[in-house]
Formats: sequence, structure tokens, C-alpha cells
Amino acid sequence: MARRPLPRILTSGSTSLARGRDLARTAADNVTDVLHPLLVIGRGLRVLASAGRRTWGATPKDKRGPALFLGAACVLVVALVPYGPVTALIALMAAAGWHGRDRSPVKTGPSDAETDRLRSLYEALVPYFSAPEDPNPLFAHGGGFDDAFSDYAFDAEGRVTRLRIRYPAYFTDGEAASRARIEALLHAKSGRGREYLFVWDEEANRLDLRVLEPLPTGIAAQPFVTSPGEYVLGFTDPEGVRRTLPVLEGDEPRDVPPVVWRTGPGSAEPHLLAVGQPGGGTTTLLRSIALQALRQGGDVMIVEGGGSNEYACLAGRAGVLAVECGPTGALATVEWAAHETERRLIATHRAREAGRPAPEDTRRPLWILLDRPSVLAHLATAEGRPDPLAQLQVPLRHGRSAHVTVVVAEHFDHLELIGDAVWQHTRARVVLGPAPVRQLTDVLGLPPHTTPAPQLPPGRGYARLGTGPVLRLQVPATPDPYDDATHPAHRHAVLELLPERQPAGPGGGEAPAAPAGPLKDQPPAQAGALDAEELPEVPAEAPQG
Repeated sequence: MARRPLPRILTSGSTSLARGRDLARTAADNVTDVLHPLLVIGRGLRVLASAGRRTWGATPKDKRGPALFLGAACVLVVALVPYGPVTALIALMAAAGWHGRDRSPVKTGPSDAETDRLRSLYEALVPYFSAPEDPNPLFAHGGGFDDAFSDYAFDAEGRVTRLRIRYPAYFTDGEAASRARIEALLHAKSGRGREYLFVWDEEANRLDLRVLEPLPTGIAAQPFVTSPGEYVLGFTDPEGVRRTLPVLEGDEPRDVPPVVWRTGPGSAEPHLLAVGQPGGGTTTLLRSIALQALRQGGDVMIVEGGGSNEYACLAGRAGVLAVECGPTGALATVEWAAHETERRLIATHRAREAGRPAPEDTRRPLWILLDRPSVLAHLATAEGRPDPLAQLQVPLRHGRSAHVTVVVAEHFDHLELIGDAVWQHTRARVVLGPAPVRQLTDVLGLPPHTTPAPQLPPGRGYARLGTGPVLRLQVPATPDPYDDATHPAHRHAVLELLPERQPAGPGGGEAPAAPAGPLKDQPPAQAGALDAEELPEVPAEAPQG
């Protein structure tokens, strides 16, 4: 029996109610702002009336008659004087406004609990920011923190959320180890479980500490507004990039700062290496990149070594040349990719010699996505077969000119098996999942400016493109659409981005993504022996996936 869909009031009622509450709260705030002067005057009139009532009650009965007569005489004089009533009304409103003003005490400094926390931080930093030879130390046991700390803020629990520290000029802030000790100390004393950003200003001898807001985890895979050759790896902090991207988080539109990776002949980082722990989100990242590449008209080849069938949704789709899970198919795929790279280089060179533009098939982007290739390399070695990773040298070295992009995803435990060629030519790096600072530095080349959180959501980590800074990263939610354990809305978003399946072949099965043939057995010189006039008609063959 087919299930009936839930009524709309049950599926979207909570969203509508929440939106209605937000609108009502916004309208109430606006009305309060407009009527604020009237509210102040009304409160002042109430205070004046209460004061008059208390004064009248304290007046002796034998003096109430003369007081009434005196009051009536004053009213008469005011009424007869020119502009008297208007002046009296203005004076009354001014008195009401003065007595109705907000008299709540203004906080001018930290509370006792906040002062104790700042003093604790100050005492903890004394051994690091003081020297016996300093005649006028900025940090000393029992000293005051007013000159050392400024621009501080606290949350509702009394923990530090923002702090500016001024330290002596002789502190070795140019050494990474010295900075790491200070950052670890501040992280421990300010409260664990949060991510802190540390900004060192060596010229001004100043350190800024700030608690970072969590990155959005509800942004699913969707068509991103990017230029050709640009691919969104994820989203980061507003201070990290100078660009925002319109996205949908659920049903709400937002502008978030993206981490954009540029590929192609003009890219300085044509290949990508993603490293993480199991469950960190490297497969999600590769699936997101594959969907974006297919949307921009590229050809995708996937080699999966984990054996979890995470890319079954892409098999047989338009633009997907192969999805290989075994060592034999992986070796054939990578060998074909190497020969295809050489063919493109030769065809482009022949076209330039003839004074013609490069053939269209050589300018079509080709993506080689390898997820945990070390497993396949181990199986190939056990069976006496060549290592598939050894064939990646040609696409890695010449992929920029041939419009070939290689993306490798591997776990920390098998990084020593991916080969030197991958390390040398993958200048764009991503680390996902929890990892110590030492491992982050080994992969990214620089330590992050933030403290890694002990628990991270899937797809959360750091990215560094070439020689750029280390950025926090949250990969868009791109789960396997066939996995029922994931969020239904995220799975539906992935299904909407998948290309159409290719028409069935003569035998009843799906047609191959490209004409299959033993191109892996053809030497590259065979393509180079073709005449320049016949070269653009050379078909680009791919192995069956």
C-alpha cells in the first residue's frame, strides 16, 4: 500500500509558526521603538502622580485648604500669562521625561566573577610574559591586569568570548612553539569545547583572542552560483574570504562565505588532496565535487578503494565514464587516464603547430576521483599486479595543460602509501575530522590559527589552497542518496543534482558512458603518429564502469 503524504500542517507547520513568531517579535520591537518617547513620558507622569499623591497625604489637614488656594492661584496666573499653558505643558512633559528615564545602572566594568577569571588568566601568563631583568614588568605575580588586558567580553556563563592581550616586546612571538604554548594555555583557561581564533600582531605586540561561531551544517548540496572552473569545497568564516555566496539552508536564503577552488590551465593548484579520519567526510567532499563537475559539463572517473559502494548513485549517469571498485578496473582506469592525458597533450600541440585552436574533446574537463586508493594498491601488490597509483604521475604532472584534474582522498593511517607524486602535485589540501595539530601541520604545511574542537560534525575541518591561509571548512551535506540513515532532505537534494541515466544498450543493460575499447593497450605514440588533419577526429575512449 502506498503511503499517503503527511498533511502540510504537520510537515511545515513548525516552520510557519516559528516564522510567524519571528514576524510578531519584529513588529513588536518596531512598535516599541516608535512609541518609546510616549512610554517614557507616561512612566514619568505616573512617577509625578505618585509623588503628588504622597505629598498630599503627608500634608496636615489644616494646611490643605491654603495649599489648594495657592495651587488654584498658580493655575489662574499660568492661564492668564501669554503662552502660559503651552509653557506649562512643555515643562510638565520635560519633567515627566526626566523622571521616566531608564535609571538602571550602567555596567562600567567586569563583575566579581569576571574579574576573578581575568586575574586567573593574568597569573597564568606571568611565567611566559615576564623576565627577571625587566625593571618595569607588564606581567608580575600580584600585579594588575588593567594594562595587559583590554577589549574583553564574556558570555552568559561568565566565560571569555573576546580578549585583547598586550605582551612585552621581548617575548619570542616569531617562534611557532612559543605561540603554541600561549594558545594552549589560553584555550585551557578560557574554557574547552569551543573554537578560538588567535590573531598575533607582532608589530604592535598584541594578541587577540575570540570565540568562533559554529559553521553552518544544514547547507545541503545545491547548484552554486560560480564561474566556470570554480568549485565550492565548503564554507568558512566571514573573515577568511572576501566573497559570499547565496545558498539555501533548509528553506531560508543566506549569504555565506565559501571556500572556492579554481581548476583548469590557469590554476595554481590544479589537484586536490583530502585527508581525514573514518567518518570525517572525505567521501562526502568527493561526492560534492563530482556533482559540481558533472553540472559544469565535465567527465568524471571514480576509483573507490573502500568497498562501501558510496558512489553507486553515480554509476551509469551521463558524464560518468567509470566507477571502479576493484584493483583490475582501477588499474585500467588510471592507465586510460594517463594515455588520455598524453593524447590531449599531443593533440593540443599538433593543433598549435597548425595554427588552429585545440580540439573540443581536449578542452572538456576530465576528473579522476580516487577514494582511499591505498587499499587498491595493497590488493594489487598482493596479487602481483602493478600499483595503480604509479600511473597517476602523468595526469598529476601534465593535468593542468590537458584539463585533467586529480582528487585523492585518503585516511591518516595510510598516507605513507599514496606516493611522492601525489604529495608534490596536490597543492590544494583539505583535512576533515578531528586531528591533532601536528597532523594538521604535516598535511597543510601550516598550523591553523584556531584551536581544533574535540568533537566535529561530519565534513568539518580545515582547507588550504596553495600558499594561502588555513581556513576553517564545512563541506556541504552531500550524503549517499541510497542511505536511509541520512537526512531525507539532504538525500533528496543530491538526487535532484544527479544527471539523467544513460539509455539502455542493445542487450537490455545500461549503455556505457563512452565507447569502450582497449585503449589501455595502445601506446601513446600511436596517437602521436596521426596526421594533424585527422587528429581532431580521434575518439576519446574510456573503459567500462
